[in-house]
Amino acid sequence: MLDLAQLARYGENLVWLTDRYCWDSAAPGVQESRYPSASTSRDRTHCVLDDHVFDGGAVPNFQAGASTNLLLATLCREDHGCLLTGLEQVRLHIGEVLLEPGVFIRSIYFPDDDLLISLLTLNGSNSHNSRKRVEVAQVGSEGMVGLPLAFGSRRSIHRAVVQTTGTAMTMEWPHFRAAVDAYPALQHALGRYAHALIAQISQSVCCSQFHQVEGRLAQWLLLASARLHSNSLHFTHDGLANLLGVRRVGITQAAGNLQQRGLIQYRHGDIQLLDRQGLQASACECHEKVKDILEELGGRGRMG
Repeated sequence: MLDLAQLARYGENLVWLTDRYCWDSAAPGVQESRYPSASTSRDRTHCVLDDHVFDGGAVPNFQAGASTNLLLATLCREDHGCLLTGLEQVRLHIGEVLLEPGVFIRSIYFPDDDLLISLLTLNGSNSHNSRKRVEVAQVGSEGMVGLPLAFGSRRSIHRAVVQTTGTAMTMEWPHFRAAVDAYPALQHALGRYAHALIAQISQSVCCSQFHQVEGRLAQWLLLASARLHSNSLHFTHDGLANLLGVRRVGITQAAGNLQQRGLIQYRHGDIQLLDRQGLQASACECHEKVKDILEELGGRGRMG
């Protein structure tokens, strides 16, 4: 089961935006990331940009259509051009770790439609050998990874792991901080997304405590499918069990029940959603709650 203290710790980092920010200094014993830079093994493509000037520096104007990320699209609509500088497109691959707990955040990521990222936290076990990372939130094209930077913290409390190969817009943290400080519209958009993410994490904690595996699996598949705009997914029983924090046999039984009722087809990790309405009826109540939360961000019609 998830530790409720994790939610409280996360909430401390997601206070409402203010005009000034207090930066974390490097505390004794806190080291920079030992992991190789995410950019070393990826193909990166610079966006098509038009230069604009603010505070003596060039701020590129992000071109509509270069990304399917809703957060960036909202900024473009409100300000007639993205307010971020240094954006690059990067292709991410399954299993890549973007953030680690306690490690400085070097880059932030805005996923596109084909990318799904899990925010993971440790379960409540005190046994080192049995400690596993459990998903507390999905991040897709409605949001971003690296949100604590917007609220004055350079360190993540979650591990962020790529679940599907796809593209994202990325930028290094100094550029992101400069944009947050300079543009109230960006502050507002990030505040709205922070509220939605906290609500999603809160619902995830309750879901893991009180709902049955079959209903949780149905709602997870529906949300992942909606984020990826595809009824075809690829997740193994082991992978889903780890994400949901349950035993593998529980996923096997739940998936078998859903398949027997003709709602999904599942073979060797390949999952086909056959009856979305039937899945919605089988999903726990968290599906509708999380769906409503995300649609308020501007994704209405995308999260069904």
